[in-house]
Amino acid sequence: MTQADGNEPEEYRPDPLTPVLTRRWLLPESWTLRHYTELGGYAALETALATDPADLVSLVKDSGLRGRGGAGFPTGMKWSFIPQPKPGEERTEANRDAPQFKPKYLVVNADEGEPGTCKDTPLMMADPHSLIEGCIITSYAIRANFCAIYIRGEIVHAIRRLHFAVREAYEAGHLGKDIHGTGFDLDIVVHAGAGAYICGEETALLDSLEGRRGQPRLKPPFPATAGLYAAPTVVNNVETIATVPSIVAGGKDWFRTMGRERSPGPKIYSLSGHVERPGQYEAPLGTTLRQLLEMAGGMKDGIPLKFWTPGGSSTPLFTDEHLDVPLDFEGAAEAGSMLGTTALMIFNETVSVPWAVMKWTEFYEHESCGKCTPCREGNYWLAGILRRMNEGRGTESDIDTLLDVCSNVLGRSFCALGDGAVSPITSGIKYFRQEFLDLCDRQPTQADDRGPAVLAGAH
Repeated sequence: MTQADGNEPEEYRPDPLTPVLTRRWLLPESWTLRHYTELGGYAALETALATDPADLVSLVKDSGLRGRGGAGFPTGMKWSFIPQPKPGEERTEANRDAPQFKPKYLVVNADEGEPGTCKDTPLMMADPHSLIEGCIITSYAIRANFCAIYIRGEIVHAIRRLHFAVREAYEAGHLGKDIHGTGFDLDIVVHAGAGAYICGEETALLDSLEGRRGQPRLKPPFPATAGLYAAPTVVNNVETIATVPSIVAGGKDWFRTMGRERSPGPKIYSLSGHVERPGQYEAPLGTTLRQLLEMAGGMKDGIPLKFWTPGGSSTPLFTDEHLDVPLDFEGAAEAGSMLGTTALMIFNETVSVPWAVMKWTEFYEHESCGKCTPCREGNYWLAGILRRMNEGRGTESDIDTLLDVCSNVLGRSFCALGDGAVSPITSGIKYFRQEFLDLCDRQPTQADDRGPAVLAGAH
């Protein structure tokens, strides 16, 4: 892997062996405009502003970039859904309320709140200008003049870094009126959320931005035609937008040299839990956990792997049998899970699966917005049953009850939070059913004062 030295030629083209998204992270004061421009920052913006917006949309579409927020929807295709006036079409009194003549908006989803997910926060801390440059290019491509970055309110340090970077971009002429003399105007607002996990769902995020309680909207209409303030809106994840400048700089063919055919490009994998060196690891899509563990120094203290999540707590669990599953959108799905946000939580043999599943379910119980009955009531009962089982007061029929409740939540909740909440339960029972049965057999006695944590096998 080559090391960038800050002396790249004026027409910088990334090398496939060079880190793309994380290449500036270890530099002193990497978050500053000076260091960003030293390593080719804002050169892609000059290229983009000299390109027709429709050609930028086609470039991103042809690159194969897919959303890095969990769903993996093709980014260029999402951009192409924004209605634009046809050549020669003019706004009149009769069509003035048509979507193509409404303002266009870009909203960046930086509300990183799912257990295990921790890639966007370090990106905004270490390299906020990559996000800002991506916002400017994306806004130009979809003809938007306003961008909102919706960031999780608890990460105050990242909010301050982002505010500082936005201010630097304004002072340098990258934001504001008549950017670089092109006549393109763009304002960016950094909006701090209030700590609701549900606002990571794009329509709940839009409601929150508009000053309402964050709850998911009925779709259709989709944000592409009726998003922020009922106007056409693109909602993309931080990592997705931060990837755009490198595609403009390097081109679609270069981007496709990394990853796999249907899931190209680099990806930030977040490793947490029982590994020697937890943290963020950039690698091509399709990298396996076995390879990532080698990069992270292996399992902590040499204790063998037991189970892990490929994409955060809302993705079905994997076991040590899945070490060689290609971690891209197709590979994870073919193995029975989802790539999600590539938040790999690694658990060794000391951890009880029912205990871990209970803790995740308690999170979803707390974070359910309450709008729909399956999620609101289902997570309440699932958490209650799991707590009772982990206290050693379960029965064998509880397992069937858990699966029955899960089936009534999956596919029936208003948004994907309900679907994600049942994933660790159903997959946990699928792979570790005996652990749940063992809890049913175990009855606490007065002589056993070790507490529910030990009874659950938690360490």
